[in-house]
Amino acid sequence: MKTTYWFGHTIFRAAAKAFFRYQVVGRDKLITDGSVLIASNHESFLDPPLVGIAYNDSVYYLARKTLFRGVTKWLYSRWNAIPIDQDAPDMSSLKKIIKILKSGEQVVVFPEGSRTLDGDLQPGEAGVGLIAAKSRAIIQPVRIFGAFEALPRGSVRLRFHPVTIVVGDPITLTPEEKKAKGREAYQAISDRIMAEIAKIKHPSEN
Repeated sequence: MKTTYWFGHTIFRAAAKAFFRYQVVGRDKLITDGSVLIASNHESFLDPPLVGIAYNDSVYYLARKTLFRGVTKWLYSRWNAIPIDQDAPDMSSLKKIIKILKSGEQVVVFPEGSRTLDGDLQPGEAGVGLIAAKSRAIIQPVRIFGAFEALPRGSVRLRFHPVTIVVGDPITLTPEEKKAKGREAYQAISDRIMAEIAKIKHPSEN
């Protein structure tokens, strides 16, 4: 399993640097020890590996349940992917994610749920707030720039556009947020995470 993961990690990192001039800004802010919920905006189908290769250690991902069929089931499982129904996430999937986080691992999530249609940020979904509250993990906001231009939703044409990952300041939930219950409370946590992602600017804007 580890061999397959690191083979994919190495190949995609090399390709990202070669074709997208991939770079990570603020790498010193990355939390790499203990339970970390890595929360990113969602621009493209390329996003999961683009976020994952920012880390030198293995991380877990969420992937559509429909992708886990035949050979792809074998492959995605070895890439640390967790199957989830995007249209109706069930508690068994959420509990699995929370369990992985509580075991001290890092998990990549996209609070928006689906890829953006226009490049702009979308509202976050309450499910991510639930995961954050139940796991009590540190939240690492990151923002992807350029993936939408490289491969926008609905397109099959890959463009060699520069891609930059900018790392934000870690978020620690308040004692009240850690005790959150109910959709409204979970949504408030998700909104806070999206607000922190929105604050992250491209280096050219600073």
